[in-house]
Amino acid sequence: MRRLILLVLAGGLLGFLAWRWTAMRAESAHPPLAAPDTAAAGVRAVRLYFGSAEGGELTRELRELPESPDLHARVSALIAALDQGPTGAGVAVLPAGSSMLHVYLDDQGLLTLDLSRAFVQGFRGGSTAEVAAIASLVRTLGENLPEVKRVQIVCGGAAVRTLGGHVALDRPLDVADW
Repeated sequence: MRRLILLVLAGGLLGFLAWRWTAMRAESAHPPLAAPDTAAAGVRAVRLYFGSAEGGELTRELRELPESPDLHARVSALIAALDQGPTGAGVAVLPAGSSMLHVYLDDQGLLTLDLSRAFVQGFRGGSTAEVAAIASLVRTLGENLPEVKRVQIVCGGAAVRTLGGHVALDRPLDVADW
C-alpha cells in the first residue's frame, strides 16, 4: 500500500513538473511587447485629423501630447489639440473655442463626449464643413483610443440633433464609418 501511495505521489509530481516546463517554454516563445519609448518620457504620439487645404478630405498630423492614464485627461488633450489647429499644412475644422466638458466610456466601446456649447454655436459652414468637423473628431478619437467603437456627441449636457443640418448627431457614430 505504501508503494502505491509513493508511486501516485511521484507520478503526480512528474506530471506537474512536465506541465510547468511546457508552460515556461510557451511563455518564453512569446515575450511581452515592449512599451513605446515615448511613454517613458511622459508623452505619447497621437494622430490628429484636420481639414486639408484643398478641402473635401482630412489630413493627418502626428503630434506628441502628455501621457495620462486618465480617460478624461487624454480626451481633453485631443480635443484641445484639434481646437488649437494644425502646425502643418492642414486647416482647423472644429468651431473655435470647442472644448470637452465631460466624457464617459461604457463597456461596449460607446464614448459619450460632452462638448462646450461653442461647438454648436460657433459652427459656420455647409455640409462639407459639417462632415469635416465630425470626421475630425471621430477619427481622432477612434485612432488614439482603440477601445472606442462609437461616439455620441452632446453639447452642454444636452442632446444635439445636428451640427449644421446635414449629419445626424442624435445617435452614436460608428468610428469605422468615419
